[in-house]
Amino acid sequence: MDHRAEIKEFLSSRRARLSPEQAGLPVYGGNRRVKGLRREEVALLAGVSVDYYVRLERGNLAGASEGVLEALVRALQLDDAERDHLFALARESDATPVRRRTATKGVRPALQQVLEAITDAPAWIRNAQFDILAANQLSRALYASLFADPHPNTARFTFLDPAAQEFFVDWDRAADDIAAVLRLQAGKNPHDKALSDLIGELSTRSETFRTRWADHNVRFHRSGRKKLHHPVVGDLDIDFEAMEFPSDPGLTMVVYTAPTGSPTADALKLLASWSATHQSIAQDNE
Repeated sequence: MDHRAEIKEFLSSRRARLSPEQAGLPVYGGNRRVKGLRREEVALLAGVSVDYYVRLERGNLAGASEGVLEALVRALQLDDAERDHLFALARESDATPVRRRTATKGVRPALQQVLEAITDAPAWIRNAQFDILAANQLSRALYASLFADPHPNTARFTFLDPAAQEFFVDWDRAADDIAAVLRLQAGKNPHDKALSDLIGELSTRSETFRTRWADHNVRFHRSGRKKLHHPVVGDLDIDFEAMEFPSDPGLTMVVYTAPTGSPTADALKLLASWSATHQSIAQDNE
């Protein structure tokens, strides 16, 4: 990823989405040649000189103080994920480029034990590149189409597998989330070869990914609700929580649950029973 270009596109895209009215600025004249705020207006809101802001937007965040960055956050009305992304871009501007290690390919036995102990909820562990490194039985049943791939990756599944558009009821939201989280990761780890390779592959093979990538949106994906359509148990309205491991940086465990007594909770019980039956049949046939 071209780091200077990433800074330039991110700041200019955030500036373009913000109108003078939204920023609390007076508007003079009927015609504005610039979409959103002008650079001069951002500089005014941030309390920096126009020349200095122009330098920042050209991709030079090196040496920018925390106060300046916070002023940009306020001026551009960035949310928490966008703030995190801006600060990550600034840190990388001051750092010596270091090629990151390739993506983690497995998990510690203790983490595998954690997954196996979760029997009533689908759960898996992924890395920053969205490779699924470990999963319990119920998550394999829930995401059966994804696990049909011997090397399951939720980003590739979402953008490259037609089954994803049937599985995710709100596929557009799922695609937006994946692209935005990948860009957040890329800002933190611009020299991660595995991540760069994944982004390059998706950009080459998926026009829908290219469109979303060009939006420069970033987003946290720590909790929320997904609407899924499973071929066996039907529609699911399921909650998810994503938890990182301080002892294993880059790994995230995602757990799916539903309120007790809800139709989705009943469907998960049915799915667990169906999965256990099929696993037993498979073992008998071995």
